Formats: sequence, C-alpha cells, structure tokens
Amino acid sequence: MAERSAWLVKSEPATFGFEHLWRAPGRTTPWDGVRNYQARNYMRDEMRVGDPVLFYHSNATPPGVVGLAEVASAAYPDPSQFDPASAYHDPKSAPDAPRWMLVDVRAVARLPRLVPLDELRADPVLASLDLPLLRRGNRLSVMPVPLAAVARVRELAERPAGEP
Repeated sequence: MAERSAWLVKSEPATFGFEHLWRAPGRTTPWDGVRNYQARNYMRDEMRVGDPVLFYHSNATPPGVVGLAEVASAAYPDPSQFDPASAYHDPKSAPDAPRWMLVDVRAVARLPRLVPLDELRADPVLASLDLPLLRRGNRLSVMPVPLAAVARVRELAERPAGEP
C-alpha cells in the first residue's frame, strides 16, 4: 500500500489567507484559479479526500506555514475557467474538455504561531526531507510534502520561535 500523501498550498494572505478559509462556510472552499499544469496534475491525479495540507502564506512578511487543512473533495473542473468575467477564465477550455481542475480544501486548525520560511529552511529534519518549498525558485502553489513534514511543522509551531 502506498504511503498517504500530504500537501502544501500557498496563497497570499491579502488575496486569500488562512483566516479567509477559517471563516468560509464549513471552513471549506474550492482551491480555484490554479493555472500551472504541474499543480493541476497534483490536484487531479494525486490529492485524495482526507490528505493533510499545510497552508502557507506567500508574499507575506515573513512568509510561512500558518495553518493546517485537509483535502475535502475529489478533483473536479474549476468553474472559473468557463467564466469570461473571471480573472481565471481560459477561453481554450470547454465544459466537455476542461483544462483546469480543483479540489475543495477545509481548514482543520490554526497553528499556535506562524512557522516562517527561514525557520523551515534552517530545520535539519525538514532539510533531510528535500521539500520542494525549500528549493530555490519553486513557485508552485500546490506541492506534495511527506507526512513527516506535516508532523515536524506542527512540532515547530508548538515551540517558541528560535527554540531548537
């Protein structure tokens, strides 16, 4: 049996932060607007209901993991691709052949504190896991992480900043 997957999703807090997800009805929302083929493939082919998710604030000061979520649905077509009024409209996509998929994401818990990117990079346990997030130039908004990374981020969030 294959090891269960875990995920990291990135969003700008001013656009859609963890608090937006926390306040959403049922603490659940479609993870729409993803327009990168690799991220789409992860959602379409690999994400499963119940998979844990680290919620990461990008383009923030500091950037870092702020909350825990879970995959709340199987993949389905992103309706924004068909809406000409949407910023995510894709005129080359058709309802009978959708190009873009999404999953619903549900907030599970706020972390006791944000775990900043610098701390994630400095942690030897996370460094040993070869997380895509920690590689320079990785800009994917959806990426796989080992389950051990979720556990380690939770541990770090429980400790005061800077404590080993």
